[in-house]
Amino acid sequence: MNKAMPTPAASATEAAQGSNGGPNSAANPALNSAPREASAVTANVAASASATARASRPVARAATVDGLGLPVTLLEITPQQAGTQTLLRGLAILEAAAAGVRDLRSFGAALGTTRSTTHRLVSSLVQARYLRQVQGGYLLGPKLIELGTIALEQMPLTAVARAHLESLAGQTLDTIHLGVRDGDDVLYIDKIPGTRGLEMRSRVGHRMPLASTGIGKAMMLDLAPDAWQSLFDASRRALAGVSFKPDNRPDAPTFLQRMTNYAAGGYTFDLEENEAAIRCVAAPVRDASGAIVAALSVASTIPYMPLERMDELIPVVQREARAISEELGWRAPRPATRRIKR
Repeated sequence: MNKAMPTPAASATEAAQGSNGGPNSAANPALNSAPREASAVTANVAASASATARASRPVARAATVDGLGLPVTLLEITPQQAGTQTLLRGLAILEAAAAGVRDLRSFGAALGTTRSTTHRLVSSLVQARYLRQVQGGYLLGPKLIELGTIALEQMPLTAVARAHLESLAGQTLDTIHLGVRDGDDVLYIDKIPGTRGLEMRSRVGHRMPLASTGIGKAMMLDLAPDAWQSLFDASRRALAGVSFKPDNRPDAPTFLQRMTNYAAGGYTFDLEENEAAIRCVAAPVRDASGAIVAALSVASTIPYMPLERMDELIPVVQREARAISEELGWRAPRPATRRIKR
């Protein structure tokens, strides 16, 4: 059931008495070389696949390595499907490496392959830069970083939101952030720098504790007070070694009271709680189910973000957040109608 995106219930001044938000990457030319390198991987390991295909015994193993449930079950194949099996094995190795597997023996256990076959597969992935060899084993390689950057640019959320972020940037001249939740953190997936000559530490790919940022708190609005407290505690632990001068972070009771006000109003503030002299106004983005899947924010320094202007920005930020939500399939719930007794 769709959840409403409510209107402001408290002003910036009230919130302060009783609460910033993060980035851009260019398309990587490595995308054009990916098909050639992928072909090289297949060609270099074709011998191992062909040898397996010639064997009449079907292969079907569900791998578990040191308790890791890896999705590398291999289907029965025919000689014509040898290339497909090679591709699946290569992908299984990458998934195993992402799960923490480091050595050839563990890779072999995951795939159910001999040491020589495993070595050929891993060597091909190293050659194509999908893996890199380090002391003690293998790690994911730089090619995956390149492809991950491209995947981020092609992420539907960023594509849908971009025009609205640009519109918000044009209206406010301030720094605009788009973020998603990643565990106890907010992960910044897009940023448009402001035009006032100010620079913030936020960047695409940067993480910050949810409860310490306006954009993070916007993704907490639907949670229960117990979850607010838990994320507040997690934020304090994560930032225990960071010096705040001046320290404008609220104590737990103040934080919880502010979150109650924010939840009623459908917005959040950052009142210099994450970065000195930086304030922001944020609002949640919802999907077709009504769940909060992201948030966007407008951030600037105190001279450009007095409490009065923060109040004025609430409906502006909410309007763009609603527009993105609608493109993701969200629809504002219809107001309930009361049946009149006759």
